[in-house]
Amino acid sequence: MNAIRMNDITLNVSDFQLANISLSIPNRKISTIVGPNGSGKSTLLKVISKLLAADNGSVYIYEKNSQSYKTREFAKKITMLPQAKDHLPNLTVKELISFGRSPYKRFFINRLSKEDEEIIYESMNITNTAIYENRMFSSLSGGEQQKVRIAMALAQQTDILLLDEPTTYLDIAHQFEVMELLQFINESYKMTIIMVLHDLQQAATYSDYMIALKNGKIVDKGKPQEMLTEDFLANVYEIHARIIYEDGYPVIIPKLRRKHHVYRYK
Repeated sequence: MNAIRMNDITLNVSDFQLANISLSIPNRKISTIVGPNGSGKSTLLKVISKLLAADNGSVYIYEKNSQSYKTREFAKKITMLPQAKDHLPNLTVKELISFGRSPYKRFFINRLSKEDEEIIYESMNITNTAIYENRMFSSLSGGEQQKVRIAMALAQQTDILLLDEPTTYLDIAHQFEVMELLQFINESYKMTIIMVLHDLQQAATYSDYMIALKNGKIVDKGKPQEMLTEDFLANVYEIHARIIYEDGYPVIIPKLRRKHHVYRYK
């Protein structure tokens, strides 16, 4: 059974359109959505998470129409981490992670149960963030903050984790740390992970399945290392480069630099 199935999704947003998206995303695997800027990657993720409603078509979560889920039921199936923004909540690390337990709390009861506490600490242990428990979230580095955000998602105990550009704004060391953490979570806890990435090398290294978008349409999908070819780069990104693999990790090398042209208008 697939984790997610999309049938003929169409969505118009301002002057942009997702057009006739039909897609199946495998269960318990890491899937990555790639493509040029403005191709609709984040928009597609928002449709899956119900942050945006499609104009036409249907999204199925474990073969159940996503619109049939009640809000709290859906929040126990899918959690989404949007791109990290400059807004930093004035909360301690533990307070922020505890928000992951919101779908499991009864109305008007804000205190954490013993089970909540156990799950929060387990989430912190998995992400190695327990040492920051009482620190203010805003005092952490970008990489530390991202691990705390992932811990909050884990505390929600969903089957599916969506991430929009989880390595953006991070230095290369923290990028690899975050990607390895996500791979560990997938392998150890069988969580389905779907993310948007710009880095094709990371996508090919850490993903089981890859979906390429361009101009709001799916142009390719399949196993990353089979997709990532010179023709793929030319067709999707309009660049000419060759690809070599080192221990399974792809390296993209430009063939020729483009000449820069200055256009002058009267």
